[in-house]
Amino acid sequence: MNLKQLALMLDLSQTTVSRALNGYPEVNEETRRRVVDAAKRHGYRPNPSARRLATGKAGMIGYVLPTGASVDIDPHFVEFLSGLGDYARSHELDLVLSPAEADDEETTYRRVAANKQVDAVYVSAPRPKDRRIALLHQLGLPFLVHGRSEGLDFPYPHLDIDNEGAFHEAGRLLVQLGHRRIALINGDDTQTFAIFRERGLRRALAVSGVELMPPMIRSAGMTEENGYRATRSLLELDVAPTAILCSSLIMGLGVVRALCDLGLSVPKDISLVAHDDVFPWLRPENFPVPLSTTRSSIRAAGARIAERLAARISGLEDDPRGEVWPVDLVVRGSVAGAPL
Repeated sequence: MNLKQLALMLDLSQTTVSRALNGYPEVNEETRRRVVDAAKRHGYRPNPSARRLATGKAGMIGYVLPTGASVDIDPHFVEFLSGLGDYARSHELDLVLSPAEADDEETTYRRVAANKQVDAVYVSAPRPKDRRIALLHQLGLPFLVHGRSEGLDFPYPHLDIDNEGAFHEAGRLLVQLGHRRIALINGDDTQTFAIFRERGLRRALAVSGVELMPPMIRSAGMTEENGYRATRSLLELDVAPTAILCSSLIMGLGVVRALCDLGLSVPKDISLVAHDDVFPWLRPENFPVPLSTTRSSIRAAGARIAERLAARISGLEDDPRGEVWPVDLVVRGSVAGAPL
């Protein structure tokens, strides 16, 4: 079925049908839903070239993908893409990945903007004073940041979770249970999510007059092996921690393996809290001892990023609005009072 046939069947103009399928705000919601339902029912898919000519939109969301020997495939990223892809597929949007050298993403952003092959891009893993955000702001290409940067002198659209609040609440719980030697196994400490998490834990400890000392902090990519190595090094300290707060369930696997190798148990010897991005294949309740977590769905974040990018493409959203989701603290069997 082509556009003309679909329009005739619905008794609408081809322009109205095209605008409804491409999310134009002047088409009312009832008409848009009727057009979209009919298009799905009859298997209509707009021709990408025709859509570009008719609307000036490519129907593409872009992402600059860092590559190189130092870049690992991150399961968090894969889960995020699943959520983004679920929304994009159901709204006739495609995702374009543009590979870039990890230390020179800005060149690729310039090329993507100049080629006009995508209608909008999203930025992930932001750092303080992130130059990618400043560049996109300058280029005028619609964008959305997954996370937040600090130190920029202009507002920008973003979606983040309350990393500081999450680790503050987790730290406060551990302090209430009598722990004073609390270690942090964090993600990459050049990225703002990790900075916020450390800040939240420090704030929770400071209320009780406890300081998070540098020997109690480990920062690395969020892999099982890094969780293992960080835990082994922490437990080799002259004064070892009685509780560990780590930035990922995947790191938590390494923490548990290291404790097992050393003959230590959770929570008798070490209390453990991890951040849970809600992986369907890795559940905190299935750990040997159900794991206490700060919990937020990264798949849901991916879907919301796609939804907001679609709104920015269609003109329904044009303000630099920030969105910060609260994070739940779920207490399970992996925490207990500090050992005497």
